[in-house]
Amino acid sequence: MANITLFGSGLVGAVIAQDLSSHHSVTVIDKNKNSLQKFSFKKNITTVEADATDKKVIERYCENADVVVTALPGFIGFQVLKQIVELGKNVADISFYPENALELNELAQEKNCTVIVDCGVAPGMSNFFAGYYAHKMEVDEFICYVGGLPVERKFPFEYKAPFSPVDVIEEYTRPARLKENGKIVVKPALSEIEYLNFDKVGTLEAFNTDGLRSLLYTLNIPNMKEKTLRYPRHTRLIQAFIETGFFENKEIEINGHKLKPIELTTKLLKDAWKLNEGDDELTIMRIIIKGKENGKSQTYIYDLFDKYDKNTGFTSMSRTTGFTCTAMVNMILEKVFTQKGVFPPELLPTNDKIFNYVINYLEKRNVVYKPSVISE
Repeated sequence: MANITLFGSGLVGAVIAQDLSSHHSVTVIDKNKNSLQKFSFKKNITTVEADATDKKVIERYCENADVVVTALPGFIGFQVLKQIVELGKNVADISFYPENALELNELAQEKNCTVIVDCGVAPGMSNFFAGYYAHKMEVDEFICYVGGLPVERKFPFEYKAPFSPVDVIEEYTRPARLKENGKIVVKPALSEIEYLNFDKVGTLEAFNTDGLRSLLYTLNIPNMKEKTLRYPRHTRLIQAFIETGFFENKEIEINGHKLKPIELTTKLLKDAWKLNEGDDELTIMRIIIKGKENGKSQTYIYDLFDKYDKNTGFTSMSRTTGFTCTAMVNMILEKVFTQKGVFPPELLPTNDKIFNYVINYLEKRNVVYKPSVISE
């Protein structure tokens, strides 16, 4: 039984803690007392009410950890990760921060630790598939379609968010970086709308978002893009919000009072987009990889359809993200992956053993990426 320290007890943190506690001892650290209560009387889980950004807290609770997991908000995630790496601890990280984690690669090598970052769905498993096939064949094109959606389509947005509206709005407004013909190009978010059909869901719309992250620099694939999935007409509604100025950060004056439109919009959308406990939701992802294998044109497609688990109360997004992270933790503990440094998921699957380990781990938890192959 290994010792795991987990920073963060949110929706995803809860899945990580409970999954790991079936075979390991888990210490969960969060300053939110109410959030920690969900672990009361859970076997092999110890809770600590403390600030994860406090250096002394980090040092104390990482000292005896075999692996540390960070599931923190993006604005503090990188700094906490850096402190943990300085302690020479192995890490699996799902904190979505703007900083480049590869900047810590030399430090991790110096400290002789393994750090796996972006251990989620997208980024995460999308990178994992890209990296695996980049080692198997000459990949010409990689496309990731991904989205989390409510089962109930409620007017007008037909959308619910398992996290803050601020993060979603950022996704809708930050320019999207893609790769075309070997060059990084920048296009507006929400651009190049297309429609795709998915079993069990029907028609969804897809639009450009800035989700490739490390893939833009780590893999030599000339054409890459990530598109977010929503129910049809959602994009047009969001574009109307943007054009009208609802997402602006610049202050405006109304009856002598100054406010930023984005603050009012975020406040209103928090309730409109709130994913309540027990709400039925799903995660959809389609990965398309095209290229040449043994001199022949080949296309590999992976489809994920995952729903809220009523038995455990785990949301689909927390399941698909959390179990990916725990797969990485166990892969480190079982020495399936032993290299030292910082690794986004695309740099992990250099052989079939690593690839199959993660796929089988997820399938045992009913997170299934259904494969299909098109040969030309």
